[in-house]
Parts: sequence; C-alpha cells; structure tokens
Amino acid sequence: MKVFMTGGTGFVGTYLAKRFISEDHSVTILTPNAGGQALKIKGLAYLEGNPTVEGEWQKAVAGHDVIINLAGASIFSRWTEEQKKILRSSRMLTTRNLVDALPQDAKNITFFSTSAVGYYGFHSDEELVETSPAGTDFLARLAYDWESEALKAQQKGARVIITRFGIVLGKSGGALGQMIPLFKFFLGGPLGSGRQWFSWVHAHDLVEAFIFLLQKKDISGAVNLCSPQPVRNKELGNAIGRVLHRPSFLPAPGFMIKLILGEFGSVLLEGQRVIPRRLLDAGFKFKYPEIDEALKSIVLD
Repeated sequence: MKVFMTGGTGFVGTYLAKRFISEDHSVTILTPNAGGQALKIKGLAYLEGNPTVEGEWQKAVAGHDVIINLAGASIFSRWTEEQKKILRSSRMLTTRNLVDALPQDAKNITFFSTSAVGYYGFHSDEELVETSPAGTDFLARLAYDWESEALKAQQKGARVIITRFGIVLGKSGGALGQMIPLFKFFLGGPLGSGRQWFSWVHAHDLVEAFIFLLQKKDISGAVNLCSPQPVRNKELGNAIGRVLHRPSFLPAPGFMIKLILGEFGSVLLEGQRVIPRRLLDAGFKFKYPEIDEALKSIVLD
C-alpha cells in the first residue's frame, strides 16, 4: 500500500514510517523541508509542502491508499491566546486541506487522524472509553473540533479512524526524553498531588495498533491508543525511579507548575483514566501493558 503522512518527521511519525516500510508499504511524508531530512531509507520519500496551506502537494494525496494525519503544533508550551490560535489552526487547516484533497470517491482510502485522550477533559477516578463524552476545557474542545473536521472525510466514502493517543513513551524523544534527565539529576518526582491519572502507551504498541486497525476493515471512528493499565502520576515517577535507580520523592508543587506554565499546567496536574476498550474488544494484544516493563524496554535496551 501507499501511505501519505503529515507530521511524519516527528517522534511518533518516525516510528510509524519505519513500521509501515517494514511491512513493504511505501511512505511519502509531507514536510516543509524535504531536502533536510535525516531519515533516508528504502521505501520512504519526502514531498515538500506546508499542510496548513493549500498547494500542489494536495494533488499527490489521491494516489495513496492510507492517509495518516499527525500534524499539529506541540501542546507542550505556555498557552497564550496567540499560542492557542496556533494550536488550533495547525490542526484544523491541515485536516481540512487533507480532506479537500481526497478524491470524491474515496471508499478505498483509510484516513487515520490523530486526536488525544485530552478529548475527555479532566476526570478523577472513573474509567473513560470511546463512547464517553467530550470535556469542556480548551484541550477537550480542540480535540472535539479536530475530530469533527477529520470525520468529514466520511462524506467522500473514506474509512476514518480517529486515534486518540495517550502519552507516547519511547526512545529518543517524547515525554520520557524530558523526564528522564530530571531523574538522573535527582530532581524527579510527582507533579502536584501525584494522584492524577496518566494514560500512556509504549511506542511499539502504538505503531502495532495502526497496523492492526488497518487490517480490521470493520473498525472506524474513535479508538483509544493507550495502555489498558493507566497509572497515577506518583506511580509513574516511582516506576521511572526504580528503573533508573534514582529517588522519586521530590515533588513539583502544583502552584509552581501553574505559575510557570499557566493554563497548560492543568494538563499536567489533572488527568483522565482512559481504557482502550475498542482495541481490547477487537482482540489487540499489548506487548507492554504494564508501566515497569515498558520503561525497562525503553531505558535499558
């Protein structure tokens, strides 16, 4: 199959591109800088273009069997009003342009569009599944609108799968890339109370879920891509400390996080307990359902 990917040069995109190519699929990554990409492997091509702007790149979309939409400005920043506009426009415009680029008869195309477990908003201990309602905070509203834009591809006959990511854990980047150095310098520990839920997924399981869903032709709509065993923030810190043989008792006060990060601080101090119900019901087997084994595979391998 021929795969077209936005956001494919990032942390998750690199994992996905390598995995699809290992299955003998060809992958084309849309990027503003096609000539400066370090990853050069057989089966991978780059197409220069800005996904937030209509352009010649859109003509290439119709020639692909699978579209994977990962593009969007990182949420890991202080959310000024200007930054919120960037977070929103980077997602909405890219998705709208991709849907517009689909052929009128797209029944043979599978359209994966990224979302996040932030869709559900902030919760305490209740378990959340794909049918749980959307939240009302900024991130939840953003995810809801982003998903709505992607679902318009159904009007052209495409099979649309909304992948709601948990926090992706893997080598060479992502959340762990920011957290591990703190623990190595004895600065790791819970954020705020440490009781907030942390819904996560090992990068290996995330990419395997994409392959699994591609083959499951009867699945469409929202799918939670996260471990079936979410953990509390304090448990995560303890697990990282055990793997690195470092203490994990030094807390980061909630008021300080909010002072530094503003509204985004709530994402770190509150959470949601998300379960991948549709993947489990479809028979998907997680290789790393437990946080300790997941961290060992990333940090020690």
